[in-house]
Amino acid sequence: MNELNSKTKTPDFKRLKVIKKEEITKNAFLLALEYGDKEHFRFKSGQYVKLRHEGEENDYSIINAPYENKLELVLKINTPQSFAQKIFNHYSVGDIIEVSAPKGRFTLADKPSEKRTILGYAGGVGITPIISHLKHILHTEKGTRFYLFYSNKTKSEVILKKELEALEQFYGDRLKVYYFYTQEEDANALFSGRIDRHKMNLIINQILHLDEDDEESTIWDAVDEILICGPAEMIKEVATGSYENGIRKKNIHFEFFNTYEGTIFPEEETFPKVENIKVEWKIDGDSFSGVMLENNDGKLLQQVLDKGYRLPYSCKAGRCGACRCVLEEGEVEMTENEYLTDKELSQGQILTCTSVVLSNKVKLNFDWS
Repeated sequence: MNELNSKTKTPDFKRLKVIKKEEITKNAFLLALEYGDKEHFRFKSGQYVKLRHEGEENDYSIINAPYENKLELVLKINTPQSFAQKIFNHYSVGDIIEVSAPKGRFTLADKPSEKRTILGYAGGVGITPIISHLKHILHTEKGTRFYLFYSNKTKSEVILKKELEALEQFYGDRLKVYYFYTQEEDANALFSGRIDRHKMNLIINQILHLDEDDEESTIWDAVDEILICGPAEMIKEVATGSYENGIRKKNIHFEFFNTYEGTIFPEEETFPKVENIKVEWKIDGDSFSGVMLENNDGKLLQQVLDKGYRLPYSCKAGRCGACRCVLEEGEVEMTENEYLTDKELSQGQILTCTSVVLSNKVKLNFDWS
């Protein structure tokens, strides 16, 4: 999810009534919305909706679990001119606001019969999709346990703390929440400062150590999935640190609220050299052919852009899906994919932003849908 202003209008917006508006910190407020169309607003934990106001649209994660039958959002005001500030100033209880159908792929498959260990790392307002996940997981998976590591600047800026405390009390040993502060000192130095790779190693050694459920292993050894949402650098540090400590990439899930064009995981693969590559594609009904790449020393999208052609993209990091197309001919390998599902991969879909060409010709179709 990229929290970006957009002028694009889509047909899936509905007019919903604001039924609750509550300031929860000095710069964040909760907005509860009444919806009658249950099917239209059916969502999975971790998804978001768009709010529309005077032609602008912004994305906000749903903080509820599906079983709660609620639609609540938390908006953080970063500047007096921000979209969130406009919403705060313009809407009160009883007013009508335009809201899109739920979207997003920051989701997990339900496994109600399994006993899993799941970690959540959140920074600031990044708690919003994480709390949706933890409520849903703990409600549907009776044997699963959840460890949440939540970073904020100060104690006064912790979003949804009362709800987290109530959940922790309700679920007992199945939910553990640890708070970290970047601009306040804590009696325990572990909880002061940013969550980075060094802090992660301390967490692994001091919190996720001996496992009472299995005395011969650690809690970290039992981790099944990791969920991360917060500032881009925190996401990169936690994702990379998790990978370096043995968690597979496919089990590390993250959500960005703003565009981030950097790579998350170190690129370790090397590819056979291919030269004189012919690229053809179809987009918006037009066909392009005869475009030649000297070699495959780079990602397909960037190589075509460097030739002066225009192709769709946004994140350039395998996360948003803006550059996806169908590979009709040739061979590529993606170095990152946080967007396409196994089904979509089986249909031949690729992300050009992370694709390395492995054949002398590739044919792409951006008009596949």
